Amino acid sequence: MATTTIDGIATRYEVLGSGPPLLMYSPGGFDATLEKWRTQGIYAEIQFLEQLPNHFTCITFDRRETGQSGGRVERVTWSDYVRQGKGLLQHLGFDRAFLMGGCMGCSVAAAFAVEHPETVLGNVLFWPVGGARYRMAGHQRFAEHLAFVHQNGLEAVVTLAGESNKPFGADPRSGPWVSVLRHDKDFAARYVRQNVDHYKVLVAGMVRTLLDRDTAPGAEPEDLLRLDIPTLIIPGADASHATSAARYFQECIPGSEYWDVPVSGQTSTATNARVIEFLRKVAGTA
Repeated sequence: MATTTIDGIATRYEVLGSGPPLLMYSPGGFDATLEKWRTQGIYAEIQFLEQLPNHFTCITFDRRETGQSGGRVERVTWSDYVRQGKGLLQHLGFDRAFLMGGCMGCSVAAAFAVEHPETVLGNVLFWPVGGARYRMAGHQRFAEHLAFVHQNGLEAVVTLAGESNKPFGADPRSGPWVSVLRHDKDFAARYVRQNVDHYKVLVAGMVRTLLDRDTAPGAEPEDLLRLDIPTLIIPGADASHATSAARYFQECIPGSEYWDVPVSGQTSTATNARVIEFLRKVAGTA
């Protein structure tokens, strides 16, 4: 593992394999560490990092505010997540790269393609988050954090963060900066000195920015409709990864390929083969 500073924020990353660069936005919601590609749910079953590095230079990293990466108390937007990935590519000396997003990482990958189309060779969106239940659950988490802050103050958040290893999704009271609070004492000291009323307004704005629709968030449909980037979409089918969110990306991204295979058919062998086939085909025409 290595660490670099991007936009003033420490970023922990790992580079595996050789070949064309593939920047991978981790799954895991608001706990998107690079380990999630190996350990979380279906990703542990499919084992992308056992296959993709044989063909590509795979770049994984802890998204800001997760794992051992740093953070900053601000109204975090999809563009902030994009900036981290773009900065990491620049740090590694890559002008262009393939992108792959898992779960919430799909929304960042889509936003990246909109903001920097000249950088993106092709895009793989695996199990995009979205759907009404995903939005409702996300808003509920932020509401629980705001209620805890309102009742107990910011010092209680820092204390709570030190009492367990649960991420924001598992214990919403701890808030979206909980990982940074655990490993950065200076950050924690600045965190408690904030104006608590300003903080509550910031968090309320953050959830409205990130979870603003009942389909896949991340990029406006009018911007997706103007994309000219080869895109492979692989659908999920549960409360956080509604199939409708994947279909939304298919509808909005011209010429996108939709792998219409149920989750039961998304085996390790079949899924890795489909992703590698797509990326190698695009690489051959880039």
